[in-house]
Amino acid sequence: MQSGRAHGKVILVGEHAVVHGVPAIAVGIDRGCVASARPLPRGPSQLSIAAWNAGIAEDDASDLARGYRALLDASRGAIGSGAFAVEVSVDLPAGAGLGCSAAVAISIARALDPGANVSEIEARAMAWERVFHGNPSGIDAAVCARGGALSYRRPGPGVSMALDGVLHLAIGHSGMAASTKAMVASVARQMERRPEFVGEVFASIADISAAATRAIQASDREELGKLLDANQRLLAALGLSTPDLERMCELARGSGALGAKLTGSGGGGCAVALAPSAHVARGIVARWKHAGYTGFATVAGQEKPVVPRALRASEARSGDALEVRAGARAGVD
Repeated sequence: MQSGRAHGKVILVGEHAVVHGVPAIAVGIDRGCVASARPLPRGPSQLSIAAWNAGIAEDDASDLARGYRALLDASRGAIGSGAFAVEVSVDLPAGAGLGCSAAVAISIARALDPGANVSEIEARAMAWERVFHGNPSGIDAAVCARGGALSYRRPGPGVSMALDGVLHLAIGHSGMAASTKAMVASVARQMERRPEFVGEVFASIADISAAATRAIQASDREELGKLLDANQRLLAALGLSTPDLERMCELARGSGALGAKLTGSGGGGCAVALAPSAHVARGIVARWKHAGYTGFATVAGQEKPVVPRALRASEARSGDALEVRAGARAGVD
């Protein structure tokens, strides 16, 4: 039996702009996925993800099977032509901008070939990612594989940055699923209709990303929080925020957050708040829950994800996890 782990991810600044060549900064969080793989005497290969109530064979017709098949094909040069049974434990909500899809893929790739280097693992996971996202930037796979903090410019591999201690984060789910593919397509349409406006927004996001890099290097949490707020205003200008995400950001700031924004594709999914301490992060989560949202406190900067842990069913099944169960659609994140 072989196993593999992966972090979940949070984009601090730069989502969407990263698809178009602007650097983004993301961090690996202490929640993630763990996969185990064992050889089968004969095919087809099997995949089981209990949190999604999913059990498929590689030759099934679902998108989940297509993704699994793509990952297996990308790994064949190292693992040979044999069949495998893979089980994945997930401690991330699907469709929430936290890299759930990439974390599943990275954990599977590592379980299939534990000796592969990180670049090989990322490349194989991208075969899976293209099934669900169409034109993924690659940042999810990079951060879920590497953890820590990463400055990423497409096509990667990204530059790791040292964190002075951990970042305390609160992550809350808006209650609406988000489709990365649909929101990326929305921004692409805006670029066609209003290229000057979108170009100015992306230029401002590039400035924010550069400033956030400096803030991380200087361990300036307060400045980093202000930059999260500034990035949120620009994402809202692109129509990527929602009333729920705006309210969650306001609640977080009112509860002591240094800054807050949507994270991931927008249009639903999650908000992230940077907190000065674990205590404040827990208070933000409590405020969100009182307002009817779900959430959890986490940290970024640990070397390894803390998985598996007792899975919170309401979180693991939020977003579009139920749609993944029936056959993962494009946009699971």
